[in-house]
Order: sequence, then structure tokens, then C-alpha cells
Amino acid sequence: MRQAAAELVLPRFRKLREEDIREKMRGDLVTVADEEVEDFLSDRLVSLLPGSVVVGEEATERKPEGLDELATQKPVWIIDPVDGTTNFARGNDRFAVMVALAEQGTLQSAWIYAPVQNILLQAQAGKGAWINEERLPALEPVSHPRQLIGSLHFGSHGRPELLRRFERNRSKLSTLKSLRCAGHEYIRLARGESRFSLFTRTKPWDHAPGVLIYQELGGHARHLPTGQAYDIAESDPGPLLLAPDASSWDSLRDSLLSSG
Repeated sequence: MRQAAAELVLPRFRKLREEDIREKMRGDLVTVADEEVEDFLSDRLVSLLPGSVVVGEEATERKPEGLDELATQKPVWIIDPVDGTTNFARGNDRFAVMVALAEQGTLQSAWIYAPVQNILLQAQAGKGAWINEERLPALEPVSHPRQLIGSLHFGSHGRPELLRRFERNRSKLSTLKSLRCAGHEYIRLARGESRFSLFTRTKPWDHAPGVLIYQELGGHARHLPTGQAYDIAESDPGPLLLAPDASSWDSLRDSLLSSG
């Protein structure tokens, strides 16, 4: 990941040409760096673990059936080559390279690398999480609702009826400005700088690494409105809400889904 960032991402930061950027769909950008990093990591990760397969954001955009690999028994590398592509393309330094490894549908390892800040966040299932070789402490539970300060991420993604309800209720919560990059949001969550986050875009490459890291710190990652636990193979699980403890998660759910 560090090599990919050093050789393929950082040399292009704030130096992208017009032909280096295209729009996959309205408002969703991809750059030459995204495509090259995914190819670079895919080749090397599969060679590290023979028999493994890759589910990458850009390859899956071309062949959506690639997502079916998440439900197989094979080891699966999940790759987001440049998370926060719009930031990267616009010269904003909030972008990251993200990788997760799942086996038999269960997350085992995760890495989030923010190259400009040189921050590496990583975790192994059952063994905790680290930031730049320093083990992170468990998240502190929230003793009062006013301590719940976090971020909301819902644009056009998600079920319209839920989005309308979230919009009505967002004023009930204390929020931080969105960083427009899931990787940096997970760094902020892991450090305790943000106490919750809600995402309506729930693609596996955006969240598989961060969810494992957050859960290793004791955090709760569940979907609204069902309360279903995060599952990488679920095709339409609903918005993802993260909070440091079960009580906080319940409180946030009630506020977000309130009809009053």
C-alpha cells in the first residue's frame, strides 16, 4: 500500500491532467491512479495468498458480478484503491488507500493508509487495532447524549423514505463537517475525535476495512432500520450507523428514525 501510494498516487496529487479523470456516473469520479493502484495491489495481494481473489471497486464497476465472490468460501481481498477520489481529483488531501481481507465471509484483517498524512490504521480480528505501530485503546462508552458528536453522510444514496427522515432529524444531533472520505472518517472514529458516523453509501470497499478496525476497538456497526450487523456479502443492507457502544447506537437510532 505504501509503495502503491508513493509510486502511483502521490506523484499525481495536484498534478492530474484532464484526461486522467473521468466520470463513471454523475458525480462519481475515477482517475488513472484509481485504476493503476487497483491493478498493482491485486497482483501482489493474490500472490501473497494463493487461491485468494480480489473484489476491487474499479473492476466491479466494469463487472458487477465480481461482488458474488464475497459470498464464496475463498479468501477475498477487498480493495478501495483511492478512497475519496473526488477529494484527490480536486487537490484535497483527504484520501486514502484501503484494503481488507475476508475469509469464509468473515473479516480478518484491515488496513487504511492516508498517504499525505502518513497514517496507517490497521487491525486483525480478535487482536486489536493500531495506528502507526501504536496500539489503540478501546473506545470509551458515552455517558451522556451530548457527548455524541459525529458525522452524517447521505447524499443521493439510500432509500428515499429513510433519507427524508434523516434530513428531518439531523438537527437533533451534533455534527462535524463531513471529510468526504470514508477512510479519513474511520481514522477520526478510531481516534475518538468523532463519536459516531452514519453512511447511506455502503459499498464493501468503503466500509469493510473501517468496520473491522472499529469493531476491534469495541465499536458497534449496524444497519438502519433493522439493527442488522454489518455483513460484507449483503447486497442492500440499509444505511450503516457506527457508535462506540450499544447504548449510544440505540440513542442515535431513535433520534434518526424519530417520526416526531
